Amino acid sequence: MKPIELAKKFGGRIEIKSKFKLTKDNLAVLYTPGVADVCRAIAKNKKLSTQYTIRKNCVAVVSDGSAVLGLGNIGPEAGLPVMEGKALLFKELAGVDAFPIVLATQDVEEIIKTVKYLEPTFGGINLEDISAPRCFEIEERLKKEMNIPVFHDDQHGTAIVVLAGLINALKVAKKEIKKIKIVISGTGAAGTAIAKLLLKYGAKNIIMVDSQGIIFKERSGGLNSAKIEIVKITNPHNLQGTVESALEQADVFIGVSAPNILQHIHIAKMNDRAIVFAMSNPTPEIMPEEAKKGGALIVATGRSDYANQLNNVLAFPGIFRGALDNGVKKITDAHKLQVAQAIADLIKKPTIDKIIPEALDPRVVKVVSGVFKK
Repeated sequence: MKPIELAKKFGGRIEIKSKFKLTKDNLAVLYTPGVADVCRAIAKNKKLSTQYTIRKNCVAVVSDGSAVLGLGNIGPEAGLPVMEGKALLFKELAGVDAFPIVLATQDVEEIIKTVKYLEPTFGGINLEDISAPRCFEIEERLKKEMNIPVFHDDQHGTAIVVLAGLINALKVAKKEIKKIKIVISGTGAAGTAIAKLLLKYGAKNIIMVDSQGIIFKERSGGLNSAKIEIVKITNPHNLQGTVESALEQADVFIGVSAPNILQHIHIAKMNDRAIVFAMSNPTPEIMPEEAKKGGALIVATGRSDYANQLNNVLAFPGIFRGALDNGVKKITDAHKLQVAQAIADLIKKPTIDKIIPEALDPRVVKVVSGVFKK
């Protein structure tokens, strides 16, 4: 069945189901007057809401529809199917009840205010498909001002999975993170988060590239606040030029930008045993066959029809499973690094075509959630 036919027939991907079969005998327990006992207990101690209500196992998947997949700013209504799909993955893979919530505003302050108002209902907030640089401020503010975990999957889910794949790719290529040159194409939510996490893991030389070329300190145009900040910790030799020149003697290319921006001749400029993560969806920055033609040793994409699929589903279900089960209020950089390592460790003997577990590998949620055990 085609996606549009499925959507029309079922009216979405998820539904709410009761945990109990309602009968005449249990009506008084499940609803009034019995529910009043639970209400009174929570009124005396609000913390009990995380034990006695849906909050115990519930996440909000929140978007404003401003950066949906590769479709761009298509608005909240058009973004809702993606949030439904995310909620389905939460439930099917980790048993987490997730509700899609799309907001009819793209104002930073209004989004922050609205999400904070939702806190009494949810045990966690998964931000999704909010454009950069707005997403950075929204997440940081919410993390500081809320008492439940807030996680922007476009940033950190992507960064975690990239690091997991890179850990194993470097083993195969016999290279060390601190000695290699990494080029990241794309300076939005994903690219920025990837750079920051790789630096925390030990990378020393990362070059960021946007549509105008290499980001360097004195560049006169196209630098928003987020790019000004990221250039302070990247491009240590202050290189200038295009993505093609950035790739000269590079060891790793990571693309989270746009389709078909590279050809095999550009990959050929990289060092031997090059690693190419071309993650633009559905069409990557360079197709795997083309990258291999240029001499790439290892190629990964976001697609399921090629080897080495880098998919955020390896991270976010287990992260929230672990956070909810263990009362974790903040998802830290240390957590992210440990999650990436846990995912990578599932591949005992990585190869050119096997650096990362498959998207639906049943082992993943268990090891990822285990990171959060106290």
